[in-house]
Amino acid sequence: MTAPNILIFMVDQLNGTLFPDGPAEWLHAPNLKRLAARSTRFANAYTASPLCAPGRASFMSGLLPSRSRVYDNAAEFSADIPTYAHHLRRAGYQTCLSGKMHFVGPDQLHGFEQRLTTDIYPADFGWTPDYRKPGERIDWWYHNLGSVTGSGVAEISNQMEYDDEVAFHGVQKVYDLARGHDARPWCLTISFTHPHDPYVTRRKYWDLYEGCEHLLPEVPAMNYEDHDAHSKRIFDANDWRSFDISQEDIRRSRRAYFANISYLDDKIGEVMDALEATRQEAVILFVSDHGDMLGERGLWFKMSFYEGSARVPLMISAPDMAPGLVTDPVSTIDVCPTLCDLAAADMSGVMPWTEGQSLIHLGQGGKREAPVAMEYAAEASYAPLVSLRYGRWKYNRCALDPDQLFDLEADPHELTNLADDPAHAGTLAQLQAKAEARWDLDAFDARVRESQARRWVVYEALRQGGYYPWDYQPLQQASERYMRNHMDLNVVEENQRFPRGE
Repeated sequence: MTAPNILIFMVDQLNGTLFPDGPAEWLHAPNLKRLAARSTRFANAYTASPLCAPGRASFMSGLLPSRSRVYDNAAEFSADIPTYAHHLRRAGYQTCLSGKMHFVGPDQLHGFEQRLTTDIYPADFGWTPDYRKPGERIDWWYHNLGSVTGSGVAEISNQMEYDDEVAFHGVQKVYDLARGHDARPWCLTISFTHPHDPYVTRRKYWDLYEGCEHLLPEVPAMNYEDHDAHSKRIFDANDWRSFDISQEDIRRSRRAYFANISYLDDKIGEVMDALEATRQEAVILFVSDHGDMLGERGLWFKMSFYEGSARVPLMISAPDMAPGLVTDPVSTIDVCPTLCDLAAADMSGVMPWTEGQSLIHLGQGGKREAPVAMEYAAEASYAPLVSLRYGRWKYNRCALDPDQLFDLEADPHELTNLADDPAHAGTLAQLQAKAEARWDLDAFDARVRESQARRWVVYEALRQGGYYPWDYQPLQQASERYMRNHMDLNVVEENQRFPRGE
C-alpha cells in the first residue's frame, strides 16, 4: 500500500461547541464545510490540557502533561519524546511545519525536517508560573481582559501578520511538493494562531457577521461569588477587577472571534486550492489546541475544563474513515497514534507509555469505551486539576477544591454540580476510583513545583550577561533559490514548473 500524504491544519483557541457536526450552519466557513462533508467529524473531542504549549505537546506526542512534563506555556518539551513528526519521518516521510507549535526549549523542530516560519511565542522559560506564590499575577505576560475591551477591527495586527505568513509558506510548500523533487510521502503541518485573542479582525470578515444572532453567550456572566473555586482563580489571574466589561464589549469580541474563523477559512481554502490545483491527494486533519469560553458565565479564554475551553473541533478526511459524525468522546492525544496508524508508521516501541489510541475504528463504525482524560497545571492553578469525560459524564478533581460532576446530556452548560447529589453517589464513586487509579495528585503536584522552581533559576541565570535565545530562525538558502550561476537555467525552469510541458 502506498503511504498517504498527510496535511494537518491546526488552529488556536477554537471553541469546539461551534463544531457540533462540522462548522455551525451560521458560521461563514465554506472551505471548512467542504472539508467537513468528506470527513469523520468528532463532536466530542477534548484537548489534553486547555492551554497552548501543553495542549500542543500532547497533540504531537500522545502524552498527557503529567507524562510529557509540559505543564504550562514555559515548560520544556524534551527532545527525547517522540512526536508524530518523528514517527512519520522514521517511516520514510518528509515532515514540515509552517506556523506555531509553541515549543519551549532549545529543540525547535521535534521531528520536523523543515520549519518554514519562526514561532509567534517565546521559546524560553519566561512564562513560568509559580505555585509558591498563590494569588500573584505576573502582569507582563498573564492574560487580562484588555483583549475584550480592546476588541474590534484592524487591517493588520501582530497575529494577522503571522498567519498571513503561515498561509503563504504553506501554499508555496504545497506547490514545491508537487514538483516531485523528493519521492518520499509528505506530512505538512500548517498551524495558525487565530482565532486566539486579541479579538481583532479585518473589516471584510467583520462585515460577514452584521446582525449575527450569536453575539451574546447563552449563559450570561455570573457574580464572582457564584463561581466555582477554579473559575474564581481564573478571574483573578485575568485581573477582572481592573475592567468593566459591557454588553457591547462582549458582542464586539465574539463578532471579531467569529470573523477570524472566516479569516482562517480563507487561509485554509488557499492551501486546499493549491493542493487540488496540483492534483495531489492527502489525508487531511483539522484540529484546535483548545477552546475559548467567549464570555460564557463571564469567563474568557481557556484554562478551564468547561466545554467552551476544553472541547475542540476535530475532523479527519481519510480513505480508511467514512464521512459522518462520531459522538464518542475522544482526545487530541489520539491524533499521534491515529496518524501513525494511517501511515503504517511503527510506534510500538513507545506505545506502552503512550496514552492516546487510534481513532480509525471510530471512522468505521466502532465504539470507544475508555474515558478521556484532561489535566491542567498552569497559571490560575495552585495545584494540578484533572478531569475525566466518560460517556455522558464529566468529573473534575483538584486537591484544593470540591469535586465536580456534570451530566452533559441533561446539562450541556454544566450549571448543576451533581457531586453532592445522593442520587448520583454511585457514578461519583466510580469516577473517583478511575481518577485515583490514574493520578497520584500529591506526586503530580510535587513534580510541577520542582519543574517550576528549576526553571525560575535557569531563566534568571540565562538573562544575565550574554543572551542566546532559543527562538527558531527559519533557514533561507538564498543561493539555492530562483536562478544562480551554478545552475543550468533550462533545468531550473523545467524542474520548477508544475505541470511540466503542458
